[in-house]
Amino acid sequence: MTIRAALPPLARPLAKTLSLIAGTLLAIQPAAAQSILRDAETEALFHDMASPLVKAAGLDPKNVDIVLVNDSEVNAFVAGGQAVYLNSGLINEASTANEVQGVIAHELGHVVGGHAIDDRGAKTASNISILSLLLAGAAVAAGAGEAAMGVFMAGQQAAMGKYLAYSRGEEEAADAAGVKFLSGAGISGRGSIDFFHKLLNLESRYGMTRSAEASFYSTHPMTDDRIAYLQDVYEKDPAWKKPNDPVLEARFQRVKAKLFGYLAEPGSTYQTYPEYMTDVPAHYARAYAFHKDGFLDKATAETDALLRDAPTDPYFLELKGQILLESGRPDEALGPLRRATELTGNQPLIATTFGHALVAADERVNSTAHMAEAQKVLKAAVARDRENPFAWYVLGIIYAKNGDMPRAQLASAEQQSLSGHMAEALRSASMAKSGLPIGSPDAIRAEDIAMEAKSALARAKKHK
Repeated sequence: MTIRAALPPLARPLAKTLSLIAGTLLAIQPAAAQSILRDAETEALFHDMASPLVKAAGLDPKNVDIVLVNDSEVNAFVAGGQAVYLNSGLINEASTANEVQGVIAHELGHVVGGHAIDDRGAKTASNISILSLLLAGAAVAAGAGEAAMGVFMAGQQAAMGKYLAYSRGEEEAADAAGVKFLSGAGISGRGSIDFFHKLLNLESRYGMTRSAEASFYSTHPMTDDRIAYLQDVYEKDPAWKKPNDPVLEARFQRVKAKLFGYLAEPGSTYQTYPEYMTDVPAHYARAYAFHKDGFLDKATAETDALLRDAPTDPYFLELKGQILLESGRPDEALGPLRRATELTGNQPLIATTFGHALVAADERVNSTAHMAEAQKVLKAAVARDRENPFAWYVLGIIYAKNGDMPRAQLASAEQQSLSGHMAEALRSASMAKSGLPIGSPDAIRAEDIAMEAKSALARAKKHK
């Protein structure tokens, strides 16, 4: 995968940082202040799953993002703009790509309808988060796991009622829009129905029954009601009996397994994907688990098994390079990472890992042999994807090694701004601006970051 954890908690002296920071899953702070997980293969899959639905919604796939959030809650939401957020817990719960497409279609209904998490009623229900589509799109108490239904504790019913009073109509509208988008894309609604049945089981797990006297039930459609309504509509659609795309489904199982291997404890991965399983998802998941456990030989054996059958798969090459890089073997990582970068047309997240390996290989032997190539690779990566804090971080290291401190500080300001560290971003941008030519594009960018940081700090101070 090349999934990378958040940069700030891993801040270390340069030599250790270059040998220990993980691959391409980046953490950024979205509207809900949760970590966003970034991975080249996952983002390509989400794009291909969503594109027919986005087009059916009358939107441009180039402008709509499907974003993966590192949160084990089974959830999906919109937060303004043309972006749909899917929690990792939802991907883990889903059995098929078609089920996730049903969620995306519903959330696109919120996007097209202009619905988003805002303060209509939410100021009163400040401890409540949106659970869109899931559990009838109801809001549940903030928190995790079995504590979710604490919303029904004393003092919470009124807040819930005020919030749901406005959200009910939006959920019904999003349901109708989701049906339209799936139909327009020629995608079956079976996955949507299957996922609702899973949510019905979640209702039972959390102790939610019709007999409960709470505002949730009087103000919002129940999941079983929605199943009956949606199934009646979907069964009349020509796409109802259309089989799922087998290639898309196989890709989904790969991504689901690699995400599980990255996020779950290794012991859980070994239980879910035992060694007698020899398909691609099992090798993928175990490669991450063995790598996390420090078993380099076993981790590389899993990647080699993948590459035996698909030697030019860029994501398998990327994974092998990531494992070697993070195991302190950057020289050996260069070959597979360079090839993965070439095969994907310099995909920015993969290119970032390659650039990291180039710098780490030099750092290991106190050389600058790869520095020029690394700078070229990373500048190209941030030109195509500016929202990549780790790329800016490594690029800043290169600028500093070259003695170009103003641009090193500008790169640092970019990284800190993306990571939500606005005070540090302001300081770095101010220092960069003082050393850059007046009126140059870099100086203007430094001024922009400084202004954004000042505004963010002022908003934070106002809301204290």
